[in-house]
Amino acid sequence: MMRFEFVTAGRIVFAPGSIQQIGKLAAEFGQRALVATGMPADQSAILLNVLNSQRISAVVLNVDGEPTTEGIKAGADKARAELCDVVIGFGGGSAIDSAKAIAALLTNGGDPLDYLEVIGQGKALSKPSAPCIAIPTTAGTGAEVTRNAVLASKEHKVKASLRSSTMLPRVALIDPHLAVSLPPSVTASTGMDALTQLIEPFVSIKANPMSDAFCREGMRRAAQSLRQAYEHGDDVNAREEMALASLLGGLALANAGLGAVHGFAGPIGGMFPAPHGAVCARLLPSVMAINVMALAERQPDSMALRRYDEVARILTANPSATAQDGVIWVEELCAALHIPALGTYGMTSEHLSELVERSAVASSMQANPLKLTNGEMLEMLVLAM
Repeated sequence: MMRFEFVTAGRIVFAPGSIQQIGKLAAEFGQRALVATGMPADQSAILLNVLNSQRISAVVLNVDGEPTTEGIKAGADKARAELCDVVIGFGGGSAIDSAKAIAALLTNGGDPLDYLEVIGQGKALSKPSAPCIAIPTTAGTGAEVTRNAVLASKEHKVKASLRSSTMLPRVALIDPHLAVSLPPSVTASTGMDALTQLIEPFVSIKANPMSDAFCREGMRRAAQSLRQAYEHGDDVNAREEMALASLLGGLALANAGLGAVHGFAGPIGGMFPAPHGAVCARLLPSVMAINVMALAERQPDSMALRRYDEVARILTANPSATAQDGVIWVEELCAALHIPALGTYGMTSEHLSELVERSAVASSMQANPLKLTNGEMLEMLVLAM
């Protein structure tokens, strides 16, 4: 019997120039905002000026790199000390995840490790998060509509999720034109992350009719616009298409889960200085290839294998394409976007056994279309090195 649920941000605002609405939106929740951002001062000034015009004071928290458990604890302490009543994430996935995690700790107290999956105590957040507004400036993570925040623990050398339905932002504000100034390398890695987050939920064991619709539409848009956004960053139509694809991926993954790409991404990101999007981009072709091979060998009649065929037809716009054609298309896209090998970040064959062990227990790995053997996981990593 068909059973599923669907949750998302309380309100989604998608429009070019919508950054100008942030003052009025924030005023609905409070008068003093903590702004978590990794944006340069001249770009974050756009947001701060709009807030100021609505008499909302802002305390800026600079997010340098991907969020850590220590940084989130410090951010929550700062928000509490400054009497902030709303938290705004302005930037890429790191800034938005920081904002969601800080908003959760602001009302629940404690340490991130009290609540983190896998490496923490996994306690439930007992109180709703403080109001949070998410404003992405990249088209990649879809974090503006997800109910988790991925945090790195330096102590454990791994990334894990702080997760609760109460962590969904009250407002997701998507202004596609904020991404126009992104450099090509960031456009490539975040865009491939967005594509991954459309493919993985579609073949996930948790896929449902609503997430399927978002994935199909998002894959089509990403396939048509990612390379154009990479090669011509000032193409506002390509930027709008990728912003929507990223949003659709976020909606899908929040309700259907992910897969082996993201199962590996957490441990890799925790052990090496590798950007999340670049890791996902490099892993996607090898994970697709081995998943397809394993399904053909062990579950030839599975729905997931037929779904990989559909992925290929959407990506290639060829109604006769097969799963293998989809793998080749993604490999060629990665080459065109100059996605670096994982070895670039210091990963060697000596790390593979530990990565397989850590990835096997990751929450995203549990939604992969089939349970992988250690040998299959090892091969995925070797191909991505």
